[in-house]
Amino acid sequence: MNGLKTTMLLAALTALFMGLGYTLGGSGGAVIALLFAAGMNLFTFWNADKIVLKMHRAREVDDRSAPEFYGLVQQLATRAGLPAPKVYIIDSPHPNAFATGRNPENAAVAATTGLLNMLTRDEIAGVMAHELAHVKNRDTLIMTMVATIAGAISMLANFGMFFRSDDNRSNMLAMILAVIVAPFAAMIVQMAISRTREFGADRGGAEISGNPRALASALAKLAQGAARIPSPVAERNPAAAQLYIVPTHISEMFSTHPATERRIAELEAIADEMGLHSPPPLAPTRGIAAAVPSSARRRRGSALDPLGRND
Repeated sequence: MNGLKTTMLLAALTALFMGLGYTLGGSGGAVIALLFAAGMNLFTFWNADKIVLKMHRAREVDDRSAPEFYGLVQQLATRAGLPAPKVYIIDSPHPNAFATGRNPENAAVAATTGLLNMLTRDEIAGVMAHELAHVKNRDTLIMTMVATIAGAISMLANFGMFFRSDDNRSNMLAMILAVIVAPFAAMIVQMAISRTREFGADRGGAEISGNPRALASALAKLAQGAARIPSPVAERNPAAAQLYIVPTHISEMFSTHPATERRIAELEAIADEMGLHSPPPLAPTRGIAAAVPSSARRRRGSALDPLGRND
């Protein structure tokens, strides 16, 4: 059902793009919009991870540059039965994380330095398990494609503001619909895709990490931090907000995520369901400090000790 729903929603986004093209350029515009949408789908299929990671200026890390964080992701991937993803860090105070890639074999996960500074080790494990659940559920490609097409719809609608024609009232109505209705419709489709998938990734992340309450705690902290600290990428491209584990302050009115309180309540219920059957804690590793700028470590001092480092 999720696959069918996603296909239908992507078709709806493509139809919106074609309708907007028809409004601005008639039948020829619709054909051009269809070809453009098909081209974007193909392009994002092969380059989704590169688009998103370059957008965030993410840097790849390994077991030498960030041994604790890298090792944590590898443990979680093994537990999830997934190939080891590429691991990235984004130098940004905005606390968030995301996963991308067209399939589990070509996946990447990323977290900001703001997130790594804010959370304990168990909370970071819960967040990265959530992102790996997106990979396992093959959500990452769909989310990136939707963000790309929705962003293109909004861009084309903005172009409609400068469109001129000899038509009068009917053309004016079409322009109003193009500029106002199309972006809202695209946003609704985004929300329909992202909200259902976030609940699934929360459950999957709880099962992978074995610690639903750590993920719940992380969501509470991240929601507050993300609402307070801006994300430059989301400010430039609001459609990118659906990629994150928690919404940004930009998407408060039309959030691409379920309410954080609902997600926390669901995780609490999952913790009760798991009872004593939770998997054992992940084995401790060392070196997450390498993922955080030294200036941030000096400011935090001993606050980073819960991540499993020795003094």
